[in-house]
Amino acid sequence: MALHVLHGWKDLEADQRGASLALGNFDGVHRGHWQVIADAARAAGALQVPLGVISFDPHPRKWFRPDEPAFRLTNADQLGRMLESLGVDRLHVLPFDAEMANFSDDDFARRVLAEGLGARHVAAGFDVTFGRGRTGDPASLKRYGERYGFGVSIAAMVKGPNGLKFSSSAIREALQAGRPEDAAAILGRPFTIEGVVVHGDQLGRTIGFPTANIALEDYAPPAYGIYAARTRLADGRETPGVAYIGRRPTIVDGVEERLEVHLFDFDEDLYGQTLEVELVEFIRGDHKFDSLDALIAQMDKDALVARARLTPEIE
Repeated sequence: MALHVLHGWKDLEADQRGASLALGNFDGVHRGHWQVIADAARAAGALQVPLGVISFDPHPRKWFRPDEPAFRLTNADQLGRMLESLGVDRLHVLPFDAEMANFSDDDFARRVLAEGLGARHVAAGFDVTFGRGRTGDPASLKRYGERYGFGVSIAAMVKGPNGLKFSSSAIREALQAGRPEDAAAILGRPFTIEGVVVHGDQLGRTIGFPTANIALEDYAPPAYGIYAARTRLADGRETPGVAYIGRRPTIVDGVEERLEVHLFDFDEDLYGQTLEVELVEFIRGDHKFDSLDALIAQMDKDALVARARLTPEIE
């Protein structure tokens, strides 16, 4: 069954209410989130009701700190696909507006969860907060569940090897430190940037490295530099390549962050297509070269390294 996306919490039809709901922002849908969704799924099975997820748009962090740098790990389309792959039936996208921001924790539990969504069960993480001033917590959510007639389960903290914390903030820290493999360990899959290929200045084509250019938009920017990458095309094909994230200091010393990916052994028109680029391994940081020839020589070396990282060894 395809994921059903519902916007808002007011005036829902009877058949759009009454699910077992996982509560959170679910940015990245990482392995910690999986536990919360699994708890909601178990309750959904026991109650014989749909499995739903609650998310917010915009992210509350964006509402309260609008001038903060971009921080998202997934866009709306990626979020939907990831939730669908986990067996989620419904995604309730709730507007985080002035009304929502001013709800007390009791208001949110009563008006949104109980009356609006008709929640039968609410699953949340150990660190859940809700309501004005973030006064709601796991203990109060359980009390509100008893008061307003929905079950509550709280997922314990989940950590990976060597104490790796499964959280969205830990993913951002790993990406900013040039450790996409740590981000992948938390996510349960490589970190990917999805976007539409736009026209650039086509310099790459003239120097033997044609690239697909994608705006970073609201994504949390990873460390600037060169990455071994895999790109998923609109038709589902996956192609290895080498990706650059930064502001091209050697070429234009620009201010716009961008993702440029060169696909190995590939020569097709990708303009206007939506691609997903997986960052597999950080190769080197970004810096300004003394000349275009020096940059080209380094790009040749980067491509060789990326090919080696992405090509399975033959035994």
